[in-house]
Amino acid sequence: MSRIQPTIADVARVAGVSRATASRVINDEPGASEPLPERVRAAVAELGYQPNEIARALATGRRPAVDVIAVSYGAGTGWLGTHPYFSRVLAGMMPVLESVNAQLRLHAVGHENAAKEIEEIAANATLGAILADITPALATRFYRRCRRTVSMVPTATAVPGVQADNVGGAETAVSRLHELGCRRIAAIHGPALNPCAIDRRAGYLRAVQHLGLTDLSSDGDFHRDGGYRAAQRLLVQHPDIDAMFIACDLMAAGAVQAITASGRRVPDDVSVIGFDDSIAAVCANPPLTTMRLPVEEMAAAATRLLLDGSPESGYRQRFPVQLVVRESTRK
Repeated sequence: MSRIQPTIADVARVAGVSRATASRVINDEPGASEPLPERVRAAVAELGYQPNEIARALATGRRPAVDVIAVSYGAGTGWLGTHPYFSRVLAGMMPVLESVNAQLRLHAVGHENAAKEIEEIAANATLGAILADITPALATRFYRRCRRTVSMVPTATAVPGVQADNVGGAETAVSRLHELGCRRIAAIHGPALNPCAIDRRAGYLRAVQHLGLTDLSSDGDFHRDGGYRAAQRLLVQHPDIDAMFIACDLMAAGAVQAITASGRRVPDDVSVIGFDDSIAAVCANPPLTTMRLPVEEMAAAATRLLLDGSPESGYRQRFPVQLVVRESTRK
């Protein structure tokens, strides 16, 4: 039998105060004189009361909303609107929010001013925040101000998170290329501060070490142009490359263009595996073999966690990353 959740009326009864007083204390509103707040807080603890965040936001005159925070790492203007990852985050969140008539607020934050900006976002949060792309240090800073927080990228130990197996996905990609007979497997990595890029780099290096291969790495920026330039560098420095693992489909699409421009063919001369399984993978020529990141499912799960209340410190929900085979790898 499911446990009946206590209400504000139950808290008021146990504390011996009016319902209005209990509501003011729970919603951090002024007007309750001492020692009433302590009695209400004691009743909340005794009953295990969990406030309905949507009702709480409405009671304070604010429309309930989930904030989505994405921090850039030196990208140019328009980076948020042009990257398919963020559209997939929103696609996963919107059906969940529509069911409770809550809105979404999207924040594009530059890394240089991120500390100040996330403090302001935390101070004005209602239902809470989903950290779509943020460093563990900044996530910790935000979490100190707002406990209603879920990170979608690898994060600090205390911060609740829904996370994909980026390390294992990168290992699987390199192992797949090795199984296809490739022995000079290069990698194009994402931004040095990006948590997902860090894990995918670690997965590549772990696979290279395990398989006895040579580390042939170059850095990109999770954008097409970065992938193009990094692939150009790799092809000049290591003309015998026969495969590339690329930590983002957008970069992989750019790399395919660079490989083709050099007179090589994909996959006959160079096999390519990307990461994400975004629209960029389907639209590339040839369509990309990639590691599917379940972004929509993760975003929906993160949103439901916030609507259910403040997730416990250190909470983790993990999602697998799966290989999707298309035409950019040898048969």
